[in-house]
Amino acid sequence: MNNPLKKYFGPSTLVAAAFIGPGTVTVCTLAGVRSGYMLLWALLFSVIATIVLQEMTGRLGIITRKGFGEAIREQLGNPIIKTIGILLVFSAIVIGNIAYEGGNISGAVLGWEEFFVGLDITVNGFNVRLTPVLIGAIAFWLLFSGNFKRIVNVMTLLVGIMSIVFVTTAVVIQPDVSAIIKGLFIPTASPDEFLTVIALIGTTVVPYNLFLHASTVQERYSHFSQLSDMRLENAVGIILGGVISMCVVITSAAASDGSLTEVKNASDMALQLEPLLGNWARTFMGIGLFAAGITSAVTAPLAAAYASKGLLGWNDGLKDLKFRVIWILVLTIGVFFSAISFNPVQLIEFAQIANGITLPVIAVFLLYIMNKPMLLGTNRNSSRQNIFGIIVILVALLVGFRSLNSVFNFL
Repeated sequence: MNNPLKKYFGPSTLVAAAFIGPGTVTVCTLAGVRSGYMLLWALLFSVIATIVLQEMTGRLGIITRKGFGEAIREQLGNPIIKTIGILLVFSAIVIGNIAYEGGNISGAVLGWEEFFVGLDITVNGFNVRLTPVLIGAIAFWLLFSGNFKRIVNVMTLLVGIMSIVFVTTAVVIQPDVSAIIKGLFIPTASPDEFLTVIALIGTTVVPYNLFLHASTVQERYSHFSQLSDMRLENAVGIILGGVISMCVVITSAAASDGSLTEVKNASDMALQLEPLLGNWARTFMGIGLFAAGITSAVTAPLAAAYASKGLLGWNDGLKDLKFRVIWILVLTIGVFFSAISFNPVQLIEFAQIANGITLPVIAVFLLYIMNKPMLLGTNRNSSRQNIFGIIVILVALLVGFRSLNSVFNFL
């Protein structure tokens, strides 16, 4: 018997699972605490931009049966430009995901430790946490199985759990609906808030997801006649992820008394909910963080491996040795940083900012490739799709420049 919900969940659910990580929970919490509902427009823009860009990579994967990295390698004709492009993208995706992974696993650990005692040992007076090894083992099992359907099913379950946790909390807290509508549709931001804006964009429109999506759609869709199915599933997955992010901002804005300015752990984020939810506050935040951490701990190494495979021209397959070496490397380094108690919060926030700055560059590559008639034929970008793509790039450039200017005072 066919599952009627199957058409709504698939590769794009992995995309949502990837961008709803501990970094998203942290950045959205800080945005709500510092700016209230005012920056919800940045998330609305991010959701629209993600749908537009991920549709392009999905179409690229289905029509050409190539990943985004492979398309970049093949379509950049000039050897110098090709080398620079490959090095730029490879460093941004693979090295960036290594930086993220410690935060992903640490986020899952923080959620885990709201329910269970942490597993620690002392080696020569140095404290080592063992819980990250447990989280890493779960991610390793999923990835090493090479079973795409199993990975999607587990990620769908965890995204569903996050939806229940964060959406329920946002409803129960009874936020100001008129202020939410104003925050969504009237873009405003002070100079001090532009770094937060680009962090919100960077935590949603994640460059590595463009590589993840172009490759994973090939596991689900095999013919151009399925483009409409991909577009429906893409919209559902991204909108669901965006709603979760918005609910974190809304909850933080509604519950904050202005005393929380720094987030170090799940207890900090749960503290603002205690007057309303009591002991359930830590339970809700713990479940949400654990699910967010696990989903990103799986998808970040997977995306790094897919990007490497395409950029370096490796053979296809989740079970390919070189493919596995990349995701094992990313996962292992993440477990190591989490095990030695490296505080990931500032690194996560900086990484989101770096993501937002990298986005326009990778989006330009994508727009160039999506207009190649020899590659995509009649399925290349239409004028409307190009206009949407250009708007996304221009807005990302504008916000990125304003953010850098607020830090370095170029003008």
